[in-house]
Amino acid sequence: MVGQTHSLAGLPGCRIGHKFFTEPPLSRPDTITAYSLEDNEFWLRHLLSVGSQFGAAIYILHKMWSYSMLNYLAIPVFIVGLIKFLERIWFQWKASMDQFRKSVLRGPDPGPNYSKFMDEYSSKKAEGFQVGRVPLVEDVLEVEQAHTSTIHSAYYFFQTFKPLFAGLILSFQDLKISQSFFRTQENGEKAFGVLEIELGFMYDVLYTKAILNPTRHYHWIRLFLAVWSPPVFILFLFSYRHELSKIDVIITLLLLIGAILLEIYGVILHLSSDWTILRSQKPKDCLIEVISYFRRFHLIPADKRWSDSVSQYNLMSFCLRDKETMCKRIQKFFSIYEMLEKLHIKRKSVTPELKILIFKLLEKKSEVASSPIRCKELLACRGEQVLKEMKCFALFGWCINVEFDRSILLWHIATDICYYKDGIGRSTEREASKLLSDYMLYLLVFCPFMLPNGIGQIRFQDTCAEAIEFFKERKSVTGEKEACSKLLQVCTEVPPSEVKGDRSKSVLFDACRLAKTLQTLSNEKKWEMMSHVWIEILSYAASQCGWQNHAKKLSEGGELLTHVWLLMAHLGLSEQFQISEGHGRVKLVVK
Repeated sequence: MVGQTHSLAGLPGCRIGHKFFTEPPLSRPDTITAYSLEDNEFWLRHLLSVGSQFGAAIYILHKMWSYSMLNYLAIPVFIVGLIKFLERIWFQWKASMDQFRKSVLRGPDPGPNYSKFMDEYSSKKAEGFQVGRVPLVEDVLEVEQAHTSTIHSAYYFFQTFKPLFAGLILSFQDLKISQSFFRTQENGEKAFGVLEIELGFMYDVLYTKAILNPTRHYHWIRLFLAVWSPPVFILFLFSYRHELSKIDVIITLLLLIGAILLEIYGVILHLSSDWTILRSQKPKDCLIEVISYFRRFHLIPADKRWSDSVSQYNLMSFCLRDKETMCKRIQKFFSIYEMLEKLHIKRKSVTPELKILIFKLLEKKSEVASSPIRCKELLACRGEQVLKEMKCFALFGWCINVEFDRSILLWHIATDICYYKDGIGRSTEREASKLLSDYMLYLLVFCPFMLPNGIGQIRFQDTCAEAIEFFKERKSVTGEKEACSKLLQVCTEVPPSEVKGDRSKSVLFDACRLAKTLQTLSNEKKWEMMSHVWIEILSYAASQCGWQNHAKKLSEGGELLTHVWLLMAHLGLSEQFQISEGHGRVKLVVK
């Protein structure tokens, strides 16, 4: 923490101060408190570490104190470092799972005074009055879309749906308000826009120092933390530098400049955040106008909530480049092959057309989820609902009613074969199918914790091994299009399982059978069905992924899967709602 004692002789404040500049609170962006959910759970360990480190530093400074201006300049560095350490730990404590869960629990509601009601009921009845009960009509709050900005709507739903990220359930009242808002959206783009801001708020609460209603004391503390470095820099620059060696002067100046730049960066981030706009009471607030002006000239960055893109990984591409070479064997020996393979992951933008398609299908599904039982049935669908609606279940039901990871691989390979076989033409459904196919394979291979338990890794390896062997025998195959054409030429009249047995978990030629059957459909019907199947597979995976994993991925930029999960919750396609509506409140009627 404080280095060797002999290195502090003469000017302990300077050398110890260097160490504090390089500690996380003074060397990271001021807004970030954690890089993972686990960081928040270790808040007590961090607190004990801070206590021991600062205690040791103060002891050494006291023992080796000299009345030098440089030592006096070290005092504000100590104070700011301590405050920033404690501030960061406080936010980690607030974002820890126990405290977060407590913060989103609703306050106790004893309900109407039952004993008082019954006393009045009995009294009036004894006096000879006719006593009755009528339901008390409670006002249902609705989000006024015409007069409310997207950010304010998103914040309202963020406050309402926060319990989802703590594993808690929501009430039927919450569901009705959310459904009335999202079902009236003109298209899926605005709905996804609300979700992006909502998840941005959630990220800020879990990983940053975001606070909606700061107190006056907090403002004064933040002001002190923001303005401490320039005076220290000026005093150091114009006095007492001769007491230090040249290298110490350079290091100290660089650290002070770095601290100033970090403070400026923090202010810019704060001004460009949704929280600043949210705190503004008026849509045309002067501060908002200034921020908009600076954003127009790119002087303040726009608040980037989500990359609007998804990772892409393709089995066919992997197999065509995965050739056994000396370089590959060395990579595997040093256990870096998997890490280097991640470099082949590509990113692709989520188009507005895809968002609209996902929204329409989920909205349609929510309209028929008339009861909790029906909702549970729809959440369990992995493509069968689509096949039944399009009267194709007899043809394709066999590749749906299998293990989920097997189904993903079957449809992924079949989608590739059909995509390259059809060649030209770029329909929305065709491109959506390809994007979701590669995205789901990425989740299966690199994020299996976000999918239901299974043997996806084993099945992927076996399928790749068979594909590599197949392409090795056909050395002329160089690209995906040619590879898909060769696979489609293989006779699959006899089911592969009857020939190979079940020891190998490969699904390569089962997928070829599926692709051949798909090719019997017209292009329009084929791609419409496939895109709908992929969206149903995506929504099933989203509903099965635990809230902890959704929250965890927010620190890495977020996933489309999480946006779909939250959209489903807003539309009522979730089991995290109160099971029954219950009885309404009543009032006494006397005649």
